[in-house]
Amino acid sequence: MLKIENQLGSISVSKEYMVKLIGATVTNCFGVVGMSSVGAKDIFSKFLNGKKDEIDRGVSIKSGKNFLYVSLHIIVRYGTNINAITDSIKNKVRFVIENETGFSPDKIDVFIDGMQSL
Repeated sequence: MLKIENQLGSISVSKEYMVKLIGATVTNCFGVVGMSSVGAKDIFSKFLNGKKDEIDRGVSIKSGKNFLYVSLHIIVRYGTNINAITDSIKNKVRFVIENETGFSPDKIDVFIDGMQSL
């Protein structure tokens, strides 16, 4: 559970909701083909459970008292401008998080783990 306190009270949001929200936002961005697994543990669990492509794969959230860090691992389309894609993703994710939850992410990292051709 993510929790932030301010002068008006406290806001609590589940991590699952936040991850799904961010994953849906990223996969709808131009140039993004899909999400990439964060680590070997995710790849192994996908193999065992037989899960298909999920939007929350590739999203990692770290939070503490009044801070929020987001790491995204994505696969992009070959030939697109990587700087434009990463800037667009950071801006859209920041806007969606602030608009939907009231949280303000301190840091958003976007990692390009692969490219896919047409």
